[in-house]
Amino acid sequence: MPSSLEATPLSPQQWPFNLSWLPPQAHLVGGAVRDALLARRQSPLDLDFIVCDGAIETARAIARHYGAGFVVLDAGRQIARVVFAGGTVDFACLEGATLAADLARRDFTVNAIAYEPRAGAIVDPLQGQADLERRCLRMVAAANLQADPLRLLRAYRLAAQLDFAIEAQTRATIRRWAPQLARVAAERVQTELRYLLRAPAGNAWLKAAGADGVLSAWLPDADAAALECAARVDGATRWLSERWPSLAPELHAPLTNDPTACWPLLAKFASLAAPSADRAQAQLAALGLSRAEVRSAATAVRHWARVAAAPRSIRAQFELFRAVGAAFPGVALLVAAAGSDRAAITQLLDRYAHPGDPVAHPHSPVSGRDLMRALGLSPSPQIGELLTEIQLARACGDIATAEEALAWAASWLGQRAPKTGD
Repeated sequence: MPSSLEATPLSPQQWPFNLSWLPPQAHLVGGAVRDALLARRQSPLDLDFIVCDGAIETARAIARHYGAGFVVLDAGRQIARVVFAGGTVDFACLEGATLAADLARRDFTVNAIAYEPRAGAIVDPLQGQADLERRCLRMVAAANLQADPLRLLRAYRLAAQLDFAIEAQTRATIRRWAPQLARVAAERVQTELRYLLRAPAGNAWLKAAGADGVLSAWLPDADAAALECAARVDGATRWLSERWPSLAPELHAPLTNDPTACWPLLAKFASLAAPSADRAQAQLAALGLSRAEVRSAATAVRHWARVAAAPRSIRAQFELFRAVGAAFPGVALLVAAAGSDRAAITQLLDRYAHPGDPVAHPHSPVSGRDLMRALGLSPSPQIGELLTEIQLARACGDIATAEEALAWAASWLGQRAPKTGD
């Protein structure tokens, strides 16, 4: 093995198991080989091996010996995974009679390179290494893209992650088959989109995917304006984080157990979805986003125009913050990305960034129990309404102390009491 590859996943010294566990004629394939040849670091480790037979048995034996996790991914196609602390190792049986036949079934030539670890030999029947040098994604065959249409979207994700171009004939084929993405499982499409939306060079390739019709099957409202809005989310995130540093943790905090499910990603999904909150919610749910993600993105779509209008009155701002709640940073991010006047929403952002602001973060000097005890009230929805009005009065500067709040509440109730003869 060349010394330049000794510290890459091509070297058995980098594997979480001993080479002796591999059956004869086993080959490492796919992204690990591609990334090693590009000197691109993999983290966590992600290895794919093909063997002549017994893939599941090989994986099970390795998992048992090393105390690792074991999952059968596809019993019919003999694919299994071993889960180590530092990454995953997948095993599959050859598809076709020979290694060359297996590689000829793959999506792009750069992913159709194999490595024989015992001989230290690269197997490259489709000139994938030449395409690596050209930094070019070239399809193995048009039929391979049609066989699994997810590969159409994957081209743009890989181009973004690897900083590659898509070869002209390959791109023309993708445009022709783009409607076929409608028959791919939603979860698979969503996974590719998440990778694309998070890639450093993802914005340019997201626009390219939109222009080529690759997004239309799942996000039919993702027109040029929507794509431009999504592309501006990263810049808007930097603006908000630099101008209001206290917002940065909220913008980047995961909204679910998935660490990627933070506001910059959801703002991009919201940008690409329908402008109607109900339709956006339906589209993102169909894509398989979690309930929390769908709810958060729909909230951003529902309220962004209201935030963009930047109401000036205290009552209007108070009601806006109550309606938007903890989603305000995400809504503000969408507003900033949409090209709205950023200066117009500065006051709202100043308020939200100040934890003690009584408009953005209202609280009452008295509790519902205080009101019932002091004013002789019984539990009812009126208590909640009264507490909200007290919060608003405090935001307007009409009251500050508990005593003032109780006096104000008594006056408010008196004004609402039915008059004699009514």
